[in-house]
Amino acid sequence: VLVVSVELDEIRSLSDRILVMFAGRIVGERGPEASEGELGLLMAGVEHREAAE
Repeated sequence: VLVVSVELDEIRSLSDRILVMFAGRIVGERGPEASEGELGLLMAGVEHREAAE
C-alpha cells in the first residue's frame, strides 16, 4: 500500500516503513519512530550527514 501525505502524524501511525522523496528520488528510509524534524529535513532535501554537521 502506498500512502502519500504531508500529515506526518498520520504517516507515522499508519506505517512500518517510511520512504521520503525529494526532487523525484528517494532520499531516506526511516521507521515510524523517526522524529518530525528528521523527516522534515529529508522532505526538504537535507541529507542525514548534512543535518549532523
